[in-house]
Amino acid sequence: MRLGRKKVRIVSERMLLRPPTHGDFRAWSSLRQDSRDFLEKWEPLWSKEHLSRRNFTNRVYWSTRALGSGSALPLFMIRREDDALLGAITLDNIRRGPAQAGTLGYWVGAPFARQGYMREAILAVVHHSFEKLDLSRIEAACLPENAPSRGCLEKCSFKYEGVAQSYLQINGRWRNHVLYANLRTDRRGRTDIG
Repeated sequence: MRLGRKKVRIVSERMLLRPPTHGDFRAWSSLRQDSRDFLEKWEPLWSKEHLSRRNFTNRVYWSTRALGSGSALPLFMIRREDDALLGAITLDNIRRGPAQAGTLGYWVGAPFARQGYMREAILAVVHHSFEKLDLSRIEAACLPENAPSRGCLEKCSFKYEGVAQSYLQINGRWRNHVLYANLRTDRRGRTDIG
């Protein structure tokens, strides 16, 4: 299923979730730079070109291709009251066939952390994924010590599934991650009897 760039607009209570555009560069680079100390410990190592216009342009082109092929749903979180960029959320690695699944990744700028924006964005993307994209499973992973992210996932009905050893390189080191999933029809822990 092709997602189509212009068709993807998810509206939540306080935000518009939409694909990035070239016009977002200044807001994105400012927010990422201002939030660098807050974000770096949870993310892959930033390259020297991380905040460059060229790097951002490549991200926009990737977003367009991914939406067109249906392989990912990359969205910026835009506050509706003032059009401020708050962060980003991406449903990536969308798999069809028997899997019908995708992997969630996200970040929020330091000034907007712990205000419920990410929870609102996750709930909106999960709803869209189940209702519009007809997915069955949304997966997410985070560092074991990232208590705010783990708590946010758990408040959004994601359930802990285990640990992936050396799952991703974060800040230059291979790190274990805790795995979570949200299922459209959650039967974990149930049997045919109950």
